[in-house]
Amino acid sequence: MSTDVRVPTLGESVTEATVATWFKKAGDTVAADEMLCELETDKVTVEVPSPAAGTLEEIVADEGETVGVDALLAKIAEGDAKPAAKKDDEPKAEAPKEKQPTEEERTGASSDEGKGERTDTEDAPSAKKLMEEKGLSKDDVSGSGKDGRIMKEDVLNALGKPAAADAPKPAPRAPVSADDASREERVKMTRLRQTIARRLKEAQNTAAMLTTYNEVDMGAVMDIRNEYKDLFLKKHGVKLGFMSFFVKACCHALKEVPDVNAEIDGTDVVYKNYVHMGVAVGTPTGLVVPVVRNADQRGFADIEKEIGDLGVKARDGKLSMADMQGGSFTISNGGVYGSLMSSPILNPPQSGILGMHKIQERPMVVNGQIVARPMMYLALSYDHRIVDGKGAVTFLVRVKEALEDPRRLLMDL
Repeated sequence: MSTDVRVPTLGESVTEATVATWFKKAGDTVAADEMLCELETDKVTVEVPSPAAGTLEEIVADEGETVGVDALLAKIAEGDAKPAAKKDDEPKAEAPKEKQPTEEERTGASSDEGKGERTDTEDAPSAKKLMEEKGLSKDDVSGSGKDGRIMKEDVLNALGKPAAADAPKPAPRAPVSADDASREERVKMTRLRQTIARRLKEAQNTAAMLTTYNEVDMGAVMDIRNEYKDLFLKKHGVKLGFMSFFVKACCHALKEVPDVNAEIDGTDVVYKNYVHMGVAVGTPTGLVVPVVRNADQRGFADIEKEIGDLGVKARDGKLSMADMQGGSFTISNGGVYGSLMSSPILNPPQSGILGMHKIQERPMVVNGQIVARPMMYLALSYDHRIVDGKGAVTFLVRVKEALEDPRRLLMDL
């Protein structure tokens, strides 16, 4: 008996993924719940476990191929069934027709690929079939798969674009000397990195983005941490960090300036009567933004625990789609890397993002005296289409006031 291995639900608004890595090959014995392959979406990496014990009979979707939700990835032969050959895009009864040289010529396969036999760099079968149906050649489609392999989505993209002669072409790369070229390495961007690049550029192109700055004396927060950190750890089992203070200060300010916690939907403004706080986290594969849901209703300990758990999951690549959906405002802490000042880019469709920076002692005038104080620059980037300058400045001042006198958070001032 054969059991299908299918693409699991990828999360809200995610309809496709790329097969990144197969951990097994056709003919391998697998155990139930053993990881078979890894799928890469534009937000997270998803591991696909084996639904049953047996033999990996057939791999349907190769590495680099784009698959939709519930698409067939492979087949598991339960028991001692013999593995079948890897499947082409057509049913087995159509295999001889699929491998005819004339069809390979029509899809633009080169003669050194071997009369219809597949190679690692051969275009995806679904892409070849679609190019045949639409009368496209390899020259009409730009491949985004491994080693320039043409995927089905590349063909769909080509069909939705004007003729190649009319399409704008990216500026060519500047010439590189042979000596330099031999020391370079070209690596295909992951789907996550491509999505980060696309979304950041869309934010710049779509939003009327401005940034306002202020600075905050972190002395009061540091004093509270030093006084209560041991007791806090003993009672709650988690360290008291800076991030919970910033989350609570932002929630406090968002109540007064709700525009910063809203988003534009067409000609409407959607105001959020809740705060789902996104906390930007750097990982080896790129920046991700897990969300602390209902942060405005949580205490310091609960926020610290949630941020700690999400940070570990982010570094281990275990974040789910649910962990990163629905954020209404974002905090980005460049200070952990030593940044003294920066202008964060909006996380669409949100209308505001707060940038934290390095705490540095600077000479400040306090009561007519020059003293050294632990200062941090704050930056609020906002969408001027919805947030006025007055609102943005007011928001940042309220954050500053709450951090310089945390008692205001307790008294809702």
